[in-house]
Amino acid sequence: MKIFYTKAALNTYLDAQKKNKEIGFVPTMGALHEGHLSLLKKCKEENEISVVSIFVNPTQFDNPEDLVKYPKTFREDTRLLESAQCDILFAPDVKEVYDKKVTATSFYFDGLEHEMEGKFRAGHFNGVGTVVKRLFEIVAPNKAYFGEKDFQQLQIIKKMTEKQQLPVKVKGCEIYREKNGLAMSSRNSRLTQEHKNAAPFIFKTLQKAKIKFGVEDPSTIIKWVEKEFEKQPLLTLEYFSIADEKTLKKIEKKDKKTQYRAFIAVFAGEIRLIDNIQI
Repeated sequence: MKIFYTKAALNTYLDAQKKNKEIGFVPTMGALHEGHLSLLKKCKEENEISVVSIFVNPTQFDNPEDLVKYPKTFREDTRLLESAQCDILFAPDVKEVYDKKVTATSFYFDGLEHEMEGKFRAGHFNGVGTVVKRLFEIVAPNKAYFGEKDFQQLQIIKKMTEKQQLPVKVKGCEIYREKNGLAMSSRNSRLTQEHKNAAPFIFKTLQKAKIKFGVEDPSTIIKWVEKEFEKQPLLTLEYFSIADEKTLKKIEKKDKKTQYRAFIAVFAGEIRLIDNIQI
């Protein structure tokens, strides 16, 4: 596996390699786990060259403490990527990505940014859009892979790519879960054992909500979820929403032609966990 720390070195290498070869790209913030490796596996299946980036993006953290506490495991990440036969690791520093101005560009994502996460994380998606656009410009991939755990982010990146007319196909990949159903996340490593034991309740509740969606109206399901979490002393529900997959707007009434998804955000102690399920 080749490791590059500057865009100049990466571009020089890729320019020599990519004639008639497809480049697949998996952007990450490190603290890698099996979920990231599942994205890399898909990337390798569909492209001749696989590139993974590790860059903890400062402009997408609305809470500065989260940036400081974000796990940094570069040596272990490198070992995992080598074992998974990644071709290229791009690990730039902040100056390499942002030059002298570490600020987010303001985007309009046709309103996608104002739903769910956007109501609780001010400026988050501007930071995401800024760094992904910059990384797409540097790596110039044919395809890029993102997990569906951050489904709203996935839809926003697709929208940004479309509106900015970037020649990248953005592909969503299924949520990779632990055996107990908990969606894999770099934040899971910060959970206490007590909260780890409690957290699988999140996905179990989503599964039950999916079943209920076939026979009950959305407002009844939302109230049921809220009451279920009131019984959980170790978990605090921030929001539960059933929304149109394309617009992310909350459901008003069921439409057989519309695909819906249930979204949830929960605090396990200080750790914020998100998940979703197609219903």
